[in-house]
Amino acid sequence: MKRWVVKIGSNVLTREDGRLDVTRVSALVDQVAWLRANGYEVIVVSSGAVACGRRELHVDHALDSVEQRQLFSALGQVKLMGLYYDLFREHHLHIGQVLTMKENFKSGEQYKNQQACMSVMLENGVVPIVNENDTVAVTELMFTDNDELSALIAEMMNADTLVLLSNIDGVYSGHPDNPASQLISKVMPGEDLSQYIKEEKSAFGRGGMHSKYTTAQKVQKAGIRVMIANGKRDGILSELAENATNVPHTEFVPLCDNR
Repeated sequence: MKRWVVKIGSNVLTREDGRLDVTRVSALVDQVAWLRANGYEVIVVSSGAVACGRRELHVDHALDSVEQRQLFSALGQVKLMGLYYDLFREHHLHIGQVLTMKENFKSGEQYKNQQACMSVMLENGVVPIVNENDTVAVTELMFTDNDELSALIAEMMNADTLVLLSNIDGVYSGHPDNPASQLISKVMPGEDLSQYIKEEKSAFGRGGMHSKYTTAQKVQKAGIRVMIANGKRDGILSELAENATNVPHTEFVPLCDNR
């Protein structure tokens, strides 16, 4: 079976007002179910917990950034996983939650335990849904963002492909809103696109295209294909799987083939 890691960013899972886009989440679950039915193992790295939690509780006093992150992620993770549970259940698929931290990826027992946990899930047809443990991981313990986390998961689980879903089609030769900008469809090993990448954060997450580009370069060198695509485009995952040449995206061709 082909093994894909699919990272879904906060900007894909939320509407413009910051609320969870349940319709979009449902559509992505349908596509993951389609991948599973067509011979793919899928690990989902899902953002969105903090965005979910922020809409669940009104706080009438000041909270610092760490307190907000801990409180809203704790509330939001429950809501997010509950939604995933209900949606995947409609496809008769089981899910398993994996909350992790950066230190779990250091070589040793924690790394092996985490790897074994997701391996046994996949062997038994369970879809792992991974997120950073924001209630514990603060300051230096945090991943840069879930792009970094998804890269570590892809390498640890020897994935064929890492799909980074954003709210734009991929890497452009200029600002995506500029009609003169062109989508860069393929990036070969060693090709430098830094002149096109701005260090801007996404609206509701910690990442951005600079983060995705850095992640893609790292994973590409590890022999894993990376595709950056628009998670708000209908049927994006099934289209990438069936005929990627027909759907706008940026593909980072792996340095070598690890399959």
